[in-house]
Amino acid sequence: MEQNQAIHPDMHVGEIAAALAGATAIFRKHKIDFCCGGNVPIGEALAKKNLDAGLVLGELQALAAKPPEAPSETIALIEHIIRRYHDVHRSELPELVKLAKRVEAVHRDHADVPAGLADILETALEDLGDHMQKEELILFPAMRGGMVGMVDGPISAMREDHDDHALTIRALQEITHGYQPPAGACRSWQALYRGVDKLVTDLTEHMHLENNVLFPRFESR
Repeated sequence: MEQNQAIHPDMHVGEIAAALAGATAIFRKHKIDFCCGGNVPIGEALAKKNLDAGLVLGELQALAAKPPEAPSETIALIEHIIRRYHDVHRSELPELVKLAKRVEAVHRDHADVPAGLADILETALEDLGDHMQKEELILFPAMRGGMVGMVDGPISAMREDHDDHALTIRALQEITHGYQPPAGACRSWQALYRGVDKLVTDLTEHMHLENNVLFPRFESR
């Protein structure tokens, strides 16, 4: 699904679930079957459940919306990182853990089942949670206060965490075979790999903004 593509009522539920990372969480919330019963238009599925089509389609559209460019001003950049990356990781990672557990359980006898993926994602959820909390409670407030050259220690610790995140990214790429589900994979499996792909893309962009744009503004020369 193209970035910023409009979500239409005639798009099939399963198609949206497989192509739009994060859509499965919305479908779960509204109790819409996106896997075995996903071969129906979203408009039809919403009508059968007497759901507000404008509301649900709006939630899906928000996921498909192109994220804003990162601002250049420091405080605005920090707020952008929290809103665009921290909040998104916290929202999407738990759903990926659920999907991974489902796929591993339902397809445990399949030769290509990503055994251990849920464990990697749960560890990432814990590690990222700790990392982002440290930034939000310690590092970012210091940066908002203009403490240039006085936060080398916390920045160094965050860079080390980023190195660990890079190893997690490599493990996710390997266990999902480059985010490519096997032929005939169910909608949940497709949605899982699309979601992991998005997580890796977001996390890579997140680390780039911090390592190469934000952190150098406050490190000692």
